[in-house]
Amino acid sequence: MRKRGIVVGFHSAMAVVEDIESGERFLCKLRGKFKKQGIKVIVGDYVEYIKDTPESGVIESILNRKSFLPKPKIANIDQVVLVTTLKEPEVPLIVLDKFLVLVENASLDVIIVVNKIDLISKHEVGKVKFMKDVYGKYYKLIKTSAKTGEGIEELKKAFKGKVSAMAGMSGVGKSSLLNAVNPGLKLKVGEISEKLKRGKHTTTTTSLLKFDFGGYVADTPGFANLDISEINPKKLKELFPEFREYKGMCAFPDCIHVSEPGCYIRKLVSKGEIPPHRYENYLKMLNEIEKSIQAKENIMRKKS
Repeated sequence: MRKRGIVVGFHSAMAVVEDIESGERFLCKLRGKFKKQGIKVIVGDYVEYIKDTPESGVIESILNRKSFLPKPKIANIDQVVLVTTLKEPEVPLIVLDKFLVLVENASLDVIIVVNKIDLISKHEVGKVKFMKDVYGKYYKLIKTSAKTGEGIEELKKAFKGKVSAMAGMSGVGKSSLLNAVNPGLKLKVGEISEKLKRGKHTTTTTSLLKFDFGGYVADTPGFANLDISEINPKKLKELFPEFREYKGMCAFPDCIHVSEPGCYIRKLVSKGEIPPHRYENYLKMLNEIEKSIQAKENIMRKKS
């Protein structure tokens, strides 16, 4: 009898499948037909399997994926929870903006978590207001503190019943937040990636951790290098929601908001209606992508 499960990790080249109904876990192998067709199962895949022993089974089919995160490869992600901090460390806005662009490029929902809010003094509350005014307009924003408990219940509700990927620079408190949300995980601070990356045969394999209250979370080491070189430079403008809001307002439909006459986006930046740092970071990213393309073309020319 076929049962349904979700792939939560890998062990010795076999998929660890958690049964949807019972929560039991089985080591499962793929039918030979999948290997012949070059089809691979990845973490997050919902599958149909048949038990062949009390502890193992065979994957019979892979259900259609509703989403796909390419780096690292995770299927059926509902959202990315992006953790940032304004102090200890103060995450540069270019880093935050790069994270957001990568998530937007994957067409996933994102929640911005401003952590370590307890470190913000009354003289620094303007930083929090700035985040709310600039980013809260387009993304759900949650202020948290694992130390005081602020925002933990709201974050728990955001995680509940969903498959989430957690991203953020080292030191922003991802492990502490997960421990606060679900103490049963017992993650050591700074150890989240080691806990999740259990794959023995590949460094890109990750695992899903299950919340006691329902839902799963995965760390996203693939986001850590913030490599935006694969993004089409012409698409980059579409990954900024404040640019998308005024799509079609420029004089030329192919305007990339750099130096074209009649650019409505540049006009809004000059009036302060689009935050200058967001536009400046867009230009930096566009330049980075174009340099990467040029470098690849130079390599290809040398090879030919």
